[in-house]
Amino acid sequence: MRAVERYFVLINRWLLIVLLTAMVAIVFANVVMRYVFGTSVIWSEEVARHLMIWLTFVGSGLALRTGAQIGIDSLQDALPRSAARVLRLVLALAMLALFVALAWYGIDYATRTRFQISAALGISMMYVYLGMPIGCALLAAHLLFVLRGYVRGREFANDDGVTQDAAAAL
Repeated sequence: MRAVERYFVLINRWLLIVLLTAMVAIVFANVVMRYVFGTSVIWSEEVARHLMIWLTFVGSGLALRTGAQIGIDSLQDALPRSAARVLRLVLALAMLALFVALAWYGIDYATRTRFQISAALGISMMYVYLGMPIGCALLAAHLLFVLRGYVRGREFANDDGVTQDAAAAL
């Protein structure tokens, strides 16, 4: 199971790297075109915006697994250990239900917008909106990978030596 998780995280990271590299390259090329040649690429702003949407959803799962998402720990710190575990389990199950629901309704929304065409690219907006259900499915998978450690002792994944405090400080 650890090998599956390791490959899953690796693929998720590479997807983020590709998306971010594409966004940076497109924006940089547009800036150079605008200030050096006096013209710009018409579709660059739209593509950058769509890539940012995908980056947000695809990267959220990696942030979740290291504990870098915003959280308030006051209540579970005030509770006895067993009650804090129950609270974390309830919260994790609520998050899982939310991620599954968002993925489900995200697919529905994306399919409803399949005939809506983007202004500059002329592609179906379904491809943009698919970032939400895919990102929410990734969030659910990452949550399931760290669920046991989180519920038992409020532990998150420690990927590449990044601790929860270091991830939260980023």
